[in-house]
Amino acid sequence: MNTRPYGYIMPDSYDYTAEIRKGQNIAGYPIGIIYIEDVWYPMLPGNIVNGYTFPFPVRLMPVEGLTAKALFEKADFVKDAVLKACHRLENEGVRAISGACGFFGNYQDVAADELRVPVALSSLVQLNWIAPMLRSDEKIGVLTADKSSFTDALLNSCSVPDSLKKRLVVYGMEDSEQFSCVIKNFGTFNVRKACDELVDTAKKLVSENEGIGAILLECSDMPPFAAEVQRAVNLPVWDFTTLINWLYLGVVRKPFGGII
Repeated sequence: MNTRPYGYIMPDSYDYTAEIRKGQNIAGYPIGIIYIEDVWYPMLPGNIVNGYTFPFPVRLMPVEGLTAKALFEKADFVKDAVLKACHRLENEGVRAISGACGFFGNYQDVAADELRVPVALSSLVQLNWIAPMLRSDEKIGVLTADKSSFTDALLNSCSVPDSLKKRLVVYGMEDSEQFSCVIKNFGTFNVRKACDELVDTAKKLVSENEGIGAILLECSDMPPFAAEVQRAVNLPVWDFTTLINWLYLGVVRKPFGGII
């Protein structure tokens, strides 16, 4: 019989020996997601930590003691706390690991080097995939929760080259009345107004800058509004959900069925 520690198991075939690593006491979570432990705002469907967002199981893991402020400012303890959470997910058997904040990208390079499973902690890793699909004179618009934390170091950790950095146009949401709840933690926001703020910022980005060919949403709280952003600017829109679905399809391949 075959041994199958990895790969999709067909429900109608049991001609294999099941295997699991010692110490793993749960199974069936293809994607692990680390998230900020100390936050206080509504997690809408489409948010990366809302259980309705993905059509497959995800294993959520808090980064102990982490606040948004500590993550944005790269406090000394954050790197070790992020790696600890990632290792816990790896030991539980996930096939790939992502994050629930684009600024986890500050630790993308160290996490990818240290872990034995694919790691994509930030939506920003998609920049290197988006750029080749556009004309060389087109730019990528990026909407971020906090522009002041959107640094060269963040992009470097996500392997974004200098040539691509020059093609980015970055607008922040930190001064918005409602959407800024995701970094200011005031526990409630008007969903319609928060959506309108994000859409209006996207429209402003496109109208004020010629040659925008696509939009990337940095923040894991933005995907609930991605469809409205796309409708408003009529451009391709990528975010954390496109990233995590891509990860899933790479690590859980299912055989095709049908007729010929």
